[in-house]
Amino acid sequence: MANSPTLLKIEDLVLYFKTMRGPVQAVDHIDLDLKNNEAIVILGESGCGKSSLAKAILRLLPRNIDKYSGKVLLNGTDTMQYSDEEFRRKVRWRSISMVPQAAMNSLNPVLKVGDQVTEPFIIHTGASKTEAIAQAKKMFAHVGVPNSFLDRYAFELSGGMRQRSAIAMALVTMPDLIILDEPTSALDVLTQANIFNVLKTLKKDLEISFILITHDIATSSELADRVAVMYAGQIVEVCDATRFFDKPFHPYSIALMDSVPRLRQVKEPDFITGQPPSLINPPTGCRFKDRCHKRFEKCEEEPPAVTIENHIVKCWLYQ
Repeated sequence: MANSPTLLKIEDLVLYFKTMRGPVQAVDHIDLDLKNNEAIVILGESGCGKSSLAKAILRLLPRNIDKYSGKVLLNGTDTMQYSDEEFRRKVRWRSISMVPQAAMNSLNPVLKVGDQVTEPFIIHTGASKTEAIAQAKKMFAHVGVPNSFLDRYAFELSGGMRQRSAIAMALVTMPDLIILDEPTSALDVLTQANIFNVLKTLKKDLEISFILITHDIATSSELADRVAVMYAGQIVEVCDATRFFDKPFHPYSIALMDSVPRLRQVKEPDFITGQPPSLINPPTGCRFKDRCHKRFEKCEEEPPAVTIENHIVKCWLYQ
């Protein structure tokens, strides 16, 4: 496990993709940090760059890269300085693993689940098959999957069990950090609750840190220690989860919270007018200005991030 108070520190991270119409600014100069045994939730609408941020951290990059720069410090070491082979051996799945979006469909249907869960452990630790199976059984116990499921195929498992198996696969090498990209999408409400109970138990028992990528505000509150709000490729707000869910600062964050139905609230949920901007040609100045009812002249300029009592917000209203 990590021994530094700050497990992950991202500085000025940029990831642009080449297209025929111009570069897509999916991750645009992002700064973020994560402590040991902490869960940070990244909220935002679809297409804002959340999954691209995860791929930038883990260097799971497609071929059409236009620009990829910045620092990704893991326990103080800049992993961006590693060669691809060094990154594969030292970071990917050893220190940081990932449960991808639609993970329950990412399991190979023609291989037994046990073979898929043990494979990362064998490759990254050099363990024997027997040792890997023993480790897989431990991880299955942590996520609440019977050992007999090691000999089953993915199509023989329910959606919830496939999702738990995918989490066990990410967990098998005991990494410091697991990135979860929409881990409960396409699951029913009861299964979602069970998955989040598993994640909370893992965080407590194994002291693992999580980055949870989602647009589901209600379920994210179950796991979050801190919240980062992403809009049009940029982080616009970061603060403690308790403070965020009680009183967000950024107009976009406020609009997101207003769109969530409340159990004990008479007020009906509101919606955000307009559409997110294109990441190929994003607007100058504040990227939320065209949808913001609080916009004023200064919004034509790029707002800096300001800190107010550990609450970071990128908005001219707080200058």
